[in-house]
Amino acid sequence: MDWKIELIFVPVSDVDRAKDFYTGIGFHADHDAEPYEGLRFVQLTPPGSACSIAIGTGLGSRMEPGGLDNIQVVVSDADAALAQLRDAGVEASGVDEQDWGRFVTFNDPDGNRWTLQQLPARG
Repeated sequence: MDWKIELIFVPVSDVDRAKDFYTGIGFHADHDAEPYEGLRFVQLTPPGSACSIAIGTGLGSRMEPGGLDNIQVVVSDADAALAQLRDAGVEASGVDEQDWGRFVTFNDPDGNRWTLQQLPARG
């Protein structure tokens, strides 16, 4: 049986600001619904990803905005990802070269930390 991660909740303090940030760096806005007062669900998907993120209000998370510090995404080119982030006005670290990959880190407006990894060549 396959187990596939489909959705990760990212706690934010301002849903519209976060949605603008994520769409500004290339995420696709899949859903933005407020089925009833007090509940807003926004789903955003990084380009090429099978896993999306959810932001919103009334979603039941106990994590404070900015509480995620370990979201990791694989990219094909760390230099291009860094350039894309900086072109969008995001403060991102320079490429960190390690034996196990090349890494770029950045924070969303609430301080949730993302790490982008370009995997090393195999074989």
